[in-house]
Amino acid sequence: MPARKQTGTDTPSTTNNELTQNGGLRKGNQIAGTYNELKQFEGKKYMGMKVGGTHKWYYDKGEWKEKKIAPDKWEFDYAVTKRRAGHAPEGSGVPVGTEYHWYILAHQSVKKLDANNYSTSMTGLKYKLGHKRADQDHWSSTDRAQRKKLVQILKGLAFQVEVEI
Repeated sequence: MPARKQTGTDTPSTTNNELTQNGGLRKGNQIAGTYNELKQFEGKKYMGMKVGGTHKWYYDKGEWKEKKIAPDKWEFDYAVTKRRAGHAPEGSGVPVGTEYHWYILAHQSVKKLDANNYSTSMTGLKYKLGHKRADQDHWSSTDRAQRKKLVQILKGLAFQVEVEI
């Protein structure tokens, strides 16, 4: 599955299941930074970067391949290394080798500049469907569960767009 890495900030602790200042639960007997704290958002518990946190990335020269498969439909494949603008705090985020599966929905705005060049920008949303920890052989959810989650996301977005019409 396609994956992209994401990291957060770090505040170490070595105590057992300690509540933190931001309401998170630090899981015990390991050095677990704020990234690994149990957090809550809209009644759901999660771990990872705090909601509202940001990243800035630079993308190397990548390769975008596309194929027209219908009058208004294209398949595309894009592969590139992305690099953090600046440096991650020492010991922060997930271990090297962690993988993610994201689903991206975006507006791509394109303007032809000349015969061979276009300016392009993308704005959108990305949804985490699953992850695979560096020390695990399996993903956090099965392919089927990830597809079911994607269906829920798309149905929710379709409803939201219909409401806005």
